Amino acid sequence: MTLNTIGLDTIKTQEIATDLNHLLANFQIYYQNLRGIHWNIKGKRFFDLHVKFEELYTDANTKVDEIAERILTLGDTPLHTFEDYAAKAQVPVGKNISQDDLAVRLIVDSLAQLLKIEREILGKAGDASDEGTGSMMSDFITEQEKTVWMMKAWLNETI
Repeated sequence: MTLNTIGLDTIKTQEIATDLNHLLANFQIYYQNLRGIHWNIKGKRFFDLHVKFEELYTDANTKVDEIAERILTLGDTPLHTFEDYAAKAQVPVGKNISQDDLAVRLIVDSLAQLLKIEREILGKAGDASDEGTGSMMSDFITEQEKTVWMMKAWLNETI
């Protein structure tokens, strides 16, 4: 087994970096969805949702940077073109969404997809003793589960 400079198996970290690039592509689409619904939301709940969507896209932007930096830390190159993001992403794309229920549903559906990817990465990080990636995924999962719960409550749905 060959270890990289930070003491991790190079083969396992390459696989994790590939998965992180997949997560990065999905996060970029999620981020752009949040920007779109922030800009386009209309209706009686505009003021509350406009602020909430800005909070979420600011957080997503931070996470995009953290994911890219982790990929670099593992010795790989983060994806950085919209062509790559569109080709690899699985989160739904929200186009021209201005209705509150549809906007919140898009967030729930997007986070559900992100959580699946993050749980897969968390498992692989554990197998590779990659505490840095594992810790990042744990933090993301904890936050996003709470956001899903809150959004589902807003929609008057249960988890």
